[in-house]
Amino acid sequence: MIDLLGYGAFFLSTALIFGLVALGLNLQWGLTGLFNVGISGFVAIGAYSSALLTTPDTVGRVGGFGWPILAGWLAAAAIAGGAAAFTGYATLRLKADYLAITTFGVAVVVQLVALNAQGLTGGPFGVAFIPRPFAGVQSDPVLFNFANLAVVAGVTLVVYLGLERLSRSPWGRVLRALREDERAAVALGKSAQSYRIQAFAVGGAVMGLAGAVQAHFIGFIAPDNYLPTLTFQVWAMLMVGGSGSNRGALLGAVVVWAVWVGSGTLTAAVVPGDWQARAASLQIVAIGVMLCLILLWRPQGFFGPRRRAK
Repeated sequence: MIDLLGYGAFFLSTALIFGLVALGLNLQWGLTGLFNVGISGFVAIGAYSSALLTTPDTVGRVGGFGWPILAGWLAAAAIAGGAAAFTGYATLRLKADYLAITTFGVAVVVQLVALNAQGLTGGPFGVAFIPRPFAGVQSDPVLFNFANLAVVAGVTLVVYLGLERLSRSPWGRVLRALREDERAAVALGKSAQSYRIQAFAVGGAVMGLAGAVQAHFIGFIAPDNYLPTLTFQVWAMLMVGGSGSNRGALLGAVVVWAVWVGSGTLTAAVVPGDWQARAASLQIVAIGVMLCLILLWRPQGFFGPRRRAK
């Protein structure tokens, strides 16, 4: 029973970290209509930034500044937000399909840099010895997992409330106006490019913060953590929960992560050991089937805006 409680706390912590990423995507896509498929790149920027700033002195790699964890998280959000703003400035003149291709290219570049810039990122070996909150109680897994859950839940709550306030502010109303009718918003004197860059930057900052929190939650990061599968997972979470709803983004993260973990557990129990590496793709199939069923039942997701009958 105690082990089950500890795992439950670990599961919820991971789901809420994904929920943070989904919140950032919801600001970009659900509120503003920006099609970002480079999610994994911004998450990786945040994770590596915080890891390099907070790890102790190391040999043969840039970093080791020993910053406090909170300072690393804030810096990671700022760096990822800056990278997103630069990307947005260079690409947001493009239409949705070209923007998607460009952001995917950004994610690939970040992943390749993480894999090959060994002096900076550790290359394929990644970054280890990342300080973890409450490291002094790691000998008690249940206490350690619940303490980390409290931290992750606190960060998620602060971001959720902040984004809710922003979405209801005049700034958020302008973003929705640009998504629904750009010409009308521009006719009222609003700069479409400026507001979209701002939204893309804030969403990227939230994704970077999520990457930083995850890095310190696990204590180790490597390039394989930021493959395109991550982007697929987050998009599925937002679609299931309901695009345009911050509450839906969080619920979708919990539901999709539960399906991901459950399908992986079932695969490990049913498929012989020699075939498990290939059968791991069944997790993606399970998410795809679930996504199709939910969108057939509720095209707007669990908490998406209901369509009005004409």
